[in-house]
Amino acid sequence: MSLRIYGNRPLKTLPGKETRPTSARVREAVFNIWQGTIEGCRWLDLCTGTGSMGAEALCRGASLVVGIEKSHRPCAIIQQNWQNLAKAEQEFKVMRGDVVQLLPKLSGQQFDRIYFDPPYASGLYQPVIEAIAQCDLLAFHGEIAVEHNPQDWTPLLIPSWEICREKVYGNTALTFYSFVE
Repeated sequence: MSLRIYGNRPLKTLPGKETRPTSARVREAVFNIWQGTIEGCRWLDLCTGTGSMGAEALCRGASLVVGIEKSHRPCAIIQQNWQNLAKAEQEFKVMRGDVVQLLPKLSGQQFDRIYFDPPYASGLYQPVIEAIAQCDLLAFHGEIAVEHNPQDWTPLLIPSWEICREKVYGNTALTFYSFVE
């Protein structure tokens, strides 16, 4: 599969359907919504897949990008892609394993932007969002974008968080959470 990101940069991807990349339309929408907030931000990419969202964040100036992906094969390609894109002053880390188990290892860090795109039928939405809240991973003025199926979604209720926007792009929906102001 051919995949290009910001600045027409190509990314290596795995053949087949082991990963499901976020569509170019949704990627562009997320970065338009968060325009002006990526430079210097700390980005967390959960269920990283192809790594395209983290790669975009690096290209747009994020100071730190951390990705968590369960499968071994995508992790090697994500690592290589991000290494090719990152500038000397940027940091990145790819963690392999179960997202719910790995999130507590990030305790003590906070992220300005969190992108969460699990396999839609994985059952990960509630445990991951709760883990983000319990581990205090979202910076006070940060936002989380949760990608999901618009037909099969029940908004998650987290104390002190609110839904700040919802967008639908065909078969993909995004629900954004932030702290209640």
